[in-house]
Amino acid sequence: MNKKSVLIIFGGNSTEHEVSCKSVMNFIKNIPDDKYQKHLVGIKKSGDWVYYTSDTALIPQNKWDSEASNTVCMLCPNKGLVLLDGQNTVINVDVIIPVLHGKNGEDGTIQGLFELCSIPYVGCGVVASGVSMDKAYTKIIVDNIGTIPQADYVLVKQGETSDYIKETESKFTYPVFVKPCKSGSSQGVSKAENREELVNAVNLALKHDSKVLIEETIKGRELECAVFEKNGEIICSNAGEAVAGDVFYSYEAKYNNADSKTVLNPDIPEGVNDKVKDYAEKIFRALGCSGLSRVDFFMEKSGNVIFNEINTLPGFTEISMYPMMMDAIGYPIEKLMEELIEGAGLSK
Repeated sequence: MNKKSVLIIFGGNSTEHEVSCKSVMNFIKNIPDDKYQKHLVGIKKSGDWVYYTSDTALIPQNKWDSEASNTVCMLCPNKGLVLLDGQNTVINVDVIIPVLHGKNGEDGTIQGLFELCSIPYVGCGVVASGVSMDKAYTKIIVDNIGTIPQADYVLVKQGETSDYIKETESKFTYPVFVKPCKSGSSQGVSKAENREELVNAVNLALKHDSKVLIEETIKGRELECAVFEKNGEIICSNAGEAVAGDVFYSYEAKYNNADSKTVLNPDIPEGVNDKVKDYAEKIFRALGCSGLSRVDFFMEKSGNVIFNEINTLPGFTEISMYPMMMDAIGYPIEKLMEELIEGAGLSK
């Protein structure tokens, strides 16, 4: 049996490089070797692409990028993966899995390259990736659904920061949350308790992106829903809960705080699980998503469910919610990997 050639891309030149290097291990370990020929390409923080054939254990340790066997490579339209090894060796690629987070990984840019190369890939297409990555555009589209509550916000743009303090303080009471429009894993996100902290939080967020959201605080629990598309059918997991071991579910809380935990069957009021699944499917469809996404919500004490954000390339680390939630509804990790590969496509 001819094996499908699967190119797995990891790393990236975003602030979420390390998360990608952890996530990719789940793909390396769980894509069946008897069905698929795996090829690895690492994108260094510098942006350089290298074909990686060394010990995969070095990847999550962030020691992979200086291996002597690394070969500079590129994706080339009408050819596939080309190794710049002096012979321009060409590796045929049937499917690409971009295990990339953040800028240039889940914002539609690299998906555009895959389209130009006519190579099917896992995940959302160019437009859905770009819109979903930008929290401001996501809010506009979700608002047009008309039935899904979300936090009110103030939009701040680089170079247009003179009035945001006045606007924020006229709309909200402290504390507020400040987020870069285009970042994931809570990178650059801060909680501001007063005006001074607001200014510092906005300045921090502007280091991550040219647009920033200042959101009202929603007091409630953080619920998540894994969404998976199979042959046009949308499959939603039951709601899971992210319990922060910090004041909020920051990057440190997600990946480095032992007190943070995930709960697959949280104790939530009757009807909340169905509402989460209904909202997640509507948002997935409205944004034009395909393949997979994770949709995050808040649940207030009243049981009211409020949309927070969508992640079109959710984490696949050992502690990530998406694979755990999918496993709980009958998609263990190896089966999920196969389904994602076989469902890969173009022009999404």
